[in-house]
Amino acid sequence: MLRRLRIESFVLIREADLAFGPGLNAVTGETGAGKTILAQAIGLLLGAPGDASYLGPGADEAYVEAELDLPEGVLDEPGLEAIAELRPPGEEGLVAARRVFADGRTRAYAWGRAVPREEVAALVERLLAMSGQFEQRRLARPSHQLDVLDAFVGEEQLGRRAALARTWRELLVARRRRDELAAAAAGRAERLRELEELVERTEGMEPGAEERLLAERERLRHVGELAGAAATAAEALAPEEPDVAGAAERLAVAVRELEGVAGLAPELQEVAGELDEAGIRAREGASTLRAFLASLEAEPGRLEALEGELDRIAEARRRFGAATTDDLLARAAAARTELEQVAAGVDPSEAAERAVTAAERDVAQLCATLSAARSQAAAPFAEAVAGELQSLGMGDGEFRVELSAREAGPTGTDAAVFLVRPNPGLPFAAAAETASGGELSRLALALRAVAHAAGGEPTVVFDEIDAGIGGRTAHAVAEALARLAESAQILTITHLPQIASAAGAHFRVEKVPGDPTHTRIERLSERERKDELERMLGGAEFLSTVRP
Repeated sequence: MLRRLRIESFVLIREADLAFGPGLNAVTGETGAGKTILAQAIGLLLGAPGDASYLGPGADEAYVEAELDLPEGVLDEPGLEAIAELRPPGEEGLVAARRVFADGRTRAYAWGRAVPREEVAALVERLLAMSGQFEQRRLARPSHQLDVLDAFVGEEQLGRRAALARTWRELLVARRRRDELAAAAAGRAERLRELEELVERTEGMEPGAEERLLAERERLRHVGELAGAAATAAEALAPEEPDVAGAAERLAVAVRELEGVAGLAPELQEVAGELDEAGIRAREGASTLRAFLASLEAEPGRLEALEGELDRIAEARRRFGAATTDDLLARAAAARTELEQVAAGVDPSEAAERAVTAAERDVAQLCATLSAARSQAAAPFAEAVAGELQSLGMGDGEFRVELSAREAGPTGTDAAVFLVRPNPGLPFAAAAETASGGELSRLALALRAVAHAAGGEPTVVFDEIDAGIGGRTAHAVAEALARLAESAQILTITHLPQIASAAGAHFRVEKVPGDPTHTRIERLSERERKDELERMLGGAEFLSTVRP
């Protein structure tokens, strides 16, 4: 659902902050008031190119921003991986925006972060569909036509599609694994020798060993400095020479002197206790330092052994192209597994081929089931769409679905093309190439009305849907929009009171004179709405001439 649309300095719109409601939203206004500008602003979010003419008078830039609900699972769809990573934690919706600069350049944003225009458009198009030129672009894609037909078939068909997409990915992985093993088959003996060498060279290595060894080597390289500092400190605290007084002995003297007079000045007792504790710590520190000195002298050949082990690890990493010791050990573990399989008589190539065969079988079964359902649904779907087109004023409403076979893919082995004949006597032609702007909008409405739930789009914007119609056809369009609005959010830009009167939320676009003139868009109260509908019907004077 499109919750909010913000527009700043866009053509004649200085500023607009529009909160749309669920169901049917209508936008009306006098011809030339700026309804087309609103459609252009929404078109920017769907990937339309920028233009310097979009900047309002005296503005340095134009800005359009939309807040949309983000249904669960949308960001998991193919092609949206990069933009999905930008979603802030805890953010449930999408904030998408486009900025147009004075030279016509634009910048696109998702959640306030700059991203390629195409990525923002691809995501917004999953959430919002717009008739007119954008509908023509969608209908030109065979994949969209297949999506609409499958939506008509129902939830079970959509479930099969999801299962096929998963199985297709598994098949691609299995084929890649098989091909990798086949490419390595020629050098199998050499590969086995390499695996054995990898296992042998990493024998006894542990994760993180290199880091620990480097730290220990650094310590041993400075053993002289460490020993000198420890010996000096130990002597200062508690010398081994009996005739030399260290810090511990001096503290003991201080304690004895203070204890001798503590009876005369009790406050000295606390100082004596603190000095006594310091003396104990000084003796303990000296003992710890001498133990440290002993440990340094215990392994005189340890540094040489460390250098040898580090050289072994570094050479193994270079030999097998591992960035880290952990990477090297991971490869060694995989090598052990493969060697164990070879020893057990398991051929990895045969196992990979079996995996490919199983995945291909599953893909074929799902493709066949999808195709059968599409073939069975094509005729009733076309008949239902034709009926809708007739009621929407598109001639005899002649409509066909042409299915053809294609190479298997994640959506099956079918290609669908929608064919229409807007006028009797003309041949059938592809819908995207034949219908005019208004006809495309009505075709889009018919398709969504038949395919249920707006063909999967939460929000649909209809522009020019009332081009060239009136009377009963206008009422039919209004009824179809109202039905569709029960399962999707609809935004329609219209001149017809029949359509506007069916809306739950009504917005008026009007041009405000001034220097410069600007366009204002506002949501109407119930009283204001009645006035606007009266204006659309011809005004009070006209209505007085037709009322009894």
